[in-house]
Amino acid sequence: MSPKSIAVVIVAAGKGERAGADGHADPKQYRSISGVPVLTRTIRALLDYPLIGRVVPVIHESHQQRFAALGLQDERLMAPVLGGANRQASVLEGLKALAPHRPDLVLIQDAARPFVAPVLIERVIAALALNDGSLPTLPITDTIKRSLDGDRVATTEDRRQLFAAQTPQGFRFGQIFSAHMRAESIHRQFTDDAEIAEWAGLRVAMVEGERTNIKITHPEDFSRAERIIMADTVTETRIGTGYDVHPFAPGDAVWLCGVRIPHKASLQGHSDADVALHALTDAILGAIGEGDIGTHFPPSDEQWKGAASTLFLRHAGALVAQRGGRIVNLDVTIVAEAPRIAAHVPAMCAVIAETLGISADRVAVKATTNEKLGFVGREEGIVSMASASIELPRVG
Repeated sequence: MSPKSIAVVIVAAGKGERAGADGHADPKQYRSISGVPVLTRTIRALLDYPLIGRVVPVIHESHQQRFAALGLQDERLMAPVLGGANRQASVLEGLKALAPHRPDLVLIQDAARPFVAPVLIERVIAALALNDGSLPTLPITDTIKRSLDGDRVATTEDRRQLFAAQTPQGFRFGQIFSAHMRAESIHRQFTDDAEIAEWAGLRVAMVEGERTNIKITHPEDFSRAERIIMADTVTETRIGTGYDVHPFAPGDAVWLCGVRIPHKASLQGHSDADVALHALTDAILGAIGEGDIGTHFPPSDEQWKGAASTLFLRHAGALVAQRGGRIVNLDVTIVAEAPRIAAHVPAMCAVIAETLGISADRVAVKATTNEKLGFVGREEGIVSMASASIELPRVG
């Protein structure tokens, strides 16, 4: 079977609202796991399988800039198409985009399953030699109760006959495309593509699923995903520290941890002079042995004049991800007589977490004064100290 005969539809058009219940601004498919966005991991997993000839992402209309920012490049990756009002409609849009290329087989994959393994893809494809469709499943291990009112138990199901479906689900392209086109004309919402295939009279086989092929649905799933990534990796913990100081200059606000705080002065510096993010960036760089902020962003370089320090922090986080590491926790201390910091701490933690693609509970920001002593006590400037704990794969 030639590589061009197998195509993939990756369904990424949802808003991911349940996974955003922790206040994270990005939809779940664009949030990061160990520094890499979920959607990037999913697309790469499919492209890494050598028999895949085309991959078409289906995205939400409002996510076009987010998708472009992923920077994905592969000759087999088609331009994204815009999804419909629900998952079923979005899959159909992806199938329509593939129709001119006439693939023999198509795999339909949820964007929120970033850990699909080559062995699982192989099982799904192999089952299509004798069946119209195939999907990975796992047996239900919990006892399943049915309730008619959500309050009282009506009956207990026979779990031996129940299985949890995963993706990718594979089909012969012409058959599933025809089934989706027919399903569009009736007033019924199907939960997945295998259900459409069943409704259309196609023969769908089950193959063994994978426990690690989880679907990111709720906020806690991101922590579970981090554990999956690190499970097979022998790691070591690195600790880095950072220190920075900036004097006050004429102005009306200071930037601290990415938050603009009104003040009677600003901080002097080549960039936005965010003393806290500079210290934190140095702490991360120090933990992975990558020098300091001045090495990567020299103050003599005019392109960084007035730059937002979140750029520096994001760069440090990307270096951690490139090394296959993850950020365990970050701790920032700001020493200043003024302005008052406490009210801004939640926003500061949120900015740091958002910039690095980690959960806010891994970030601590604290503030204290210098008890009127020294240049900080005289309100001549602000000092910040930071520490970073990083896990990296052990080498040698």
